[in-house]
Amino acid sequence: MSIIATRIDNRLLHGIVATQWAHTVGCTRLMVIDDAVANDPILKEGMKLARPAGVALSIINEETALNNFKIHKYDRDKVFIVTKSPRTLLTLLEQGEAIPKVNVGGTVQVPDGVKLSARAMASAEDVETYKKIAARGVPIGVQYVPADKDVSLNTILDL
Repeated sequence: MSIIATRIDNRLLHGIVATQWAHTVGCTRLMVIDDAVANDPILKEGMKLARPAGVALSIINEETALNNFKIHKYDRDKVFIVTKSPRTLLTLLEQGEAIPKVNVGGTVQVPDGVKLSARAMASAEDVETYKKIAARGVPIGVQYVPADKDVSLNTILDL
């Protein structure tokens, strides 16, 4: 089965992801792809505390994620990917992985960035990456929590 959902979120795995999104998307594996967290034992252990019950958790760097998907390690899992950057998702797409949808949640404030919602912004580089993802036919929605309206990034950025 593999990737069933993806989310851009600067906090990666936190309460909303663990208690709302993981169960809403029905994942069996939550995957945090972030080089800094994967290489910092303290951050990694702290993030493990937020693992939703009954869901496997991987906190790995981008290179490991790409290699693991390439060897089909997660084919039996329903993987929900959370990462800080849309570039990670574009790299997976370029490798040939199928991504059904991108959810943009909370992001950091970006100087001269484009406001996507009350909690999300995109840098000029991110906007270009989102355009490349959308050009591959992957829908992109902006939605902080599942109860919020899912707003198409196409309408925000006029893609």
